[in-house]
Amino acid sequence: MTTFSQTFPKNPAQFLNSSKTNIFTSLEFFEKMMQKKRIAIFGSTGSIGRQALDVIEANPDLFSVEVLTASNNHELLIQQALKFNPNIVVIANEAKFSLVQSALLNTNVKVFAGEQSVIDVAGLDVYDFMVAAIVGFAGLKPTLKALENGKPVGLANKETLVVAGDIVMRTAYEKRVPIIPIDSEHSAIFQCLVGEGTNKIDRVILTASGGPFLGRKPNYLVNVKREHAIQHPNWNMGAKISIDSATMMNKGLEMIEAKWLFHLKPQQIQVVVHPQSIIHSLVEFEDGSIKAQMGLPDMKVPIQYALSFPHRIKANFPRYNFRKPDTLTFEEPDLKTFRNLVLASEALNKGGNMPCILNAANELAVYAFLHNRVGFLEMTEVIEKTMTKINFIENPTLEDYFETDAEARNFAATLVNL
Repeated sequence: MTTFSQTFPKNPAQFLNSSKTNIFTSLEFFEKMMQKKRIAIFGSTGSIGRQALDVIEANPDLFSVEVLTASNNHELLIQQALKFNPNIVVIANEAKFSLVQSALLNTNVKVFAGEQSVIDVAGLDVYDFMVAAIVGFAGLKPTLKALENGKPVGLANKETLVVAGDIVMRTAYEKRVPIIPIDSEHSAIFQCLVGEGTNKIDRVILTASGGPFLGRKPNYLVNVKREHAIQHPNWNMGAKISIDSATMMNKGLEMIEAKWLFHLKPQQIQVVVHPQSIIHSLVEFEDGSIKAQMGLPDMKVPIQYALSFPHRIKANFPRYNFRKPDTLTFEEPDLKTFRNLVLASEALNKGGNMPCILNAANELAVYAFLHNRVGFLEMTEVIEKTMTKINFIENPTLEDYFETDAEARNFAATLVNL
């Protein structure tokens, strides 16, 4: 019997010049979409969602807003709906449905509520391209629904592939729909692969800024508070991803995401600290040549690239000046201090449902830290204990992933008294 691993493409670059099978980038597929694209933004009130709307607003001839969803921020969702006049908005928190509905009563916007409605709308044939920007595990079901419905996805939600990368990528492959990465690091890798055809990758190198605590040791980190950890030196991000960056878990999750997106083995994925955040990632090929994608740390660039692919469109984003900074530096991550990267590497190598366990425990630990229930270094302890407690499943089903996520969260919650 032919297995998924035998049929799955080795990397997306193999298909860039083929119109037959390309789950990432069928140029023929995208050329047909170069009329005005109807965009659905799942997670429109978050950092990625807001910046995606900025890109759309700057290119009204190319993009329109069809769907907006939010979890709790009904006030911003209302403002966005009044400004962009989408076909549909969904507020996942059902308690806020009447507030959104009343505010949009005199518009043509259809208003729905509830987590199931977010999933159902993802399955509707009312949009051309999904921006998957819901934070965390909650983004998995809507993304899967979009792929099942044959909709291309711009993926900003790394947890979707961390939790169930095998199922998500298989669905995209079977439905012949592309996934374009929006994470800056994976967008960089993707851009480096364009034009490389079947050329083999030796390794990919994910760059990490090091976050706000680069060079700090445990005796400093033990006293770190929320307001310190969310102050990223280079990127403007939401609270959850800012904490993940500060603990280096964000880079660990990106390693797992890269495995699935580019069909890599764990030993082909490396992390290097690059404090200036100018080189967003690198690809080394079997001949020793290395390609790097560079630019200022601005998420609008990978967002626009995903929306407009296979074309690049003009933008007025700030440009990198090679005179400032005049030095780009690289160093190995401090694995003794930032052990989350070690735990993520263990999950990457073990596979099965272990990345799902890692992700669930991390989401719970970050929530507890943001609500002053655990210390900065204690988050790693919560994750490590959860990874040793929850049963390992080598070949999980989708239902196994959901059950694993719930079990891991419940156990982690007992560790932080939630």
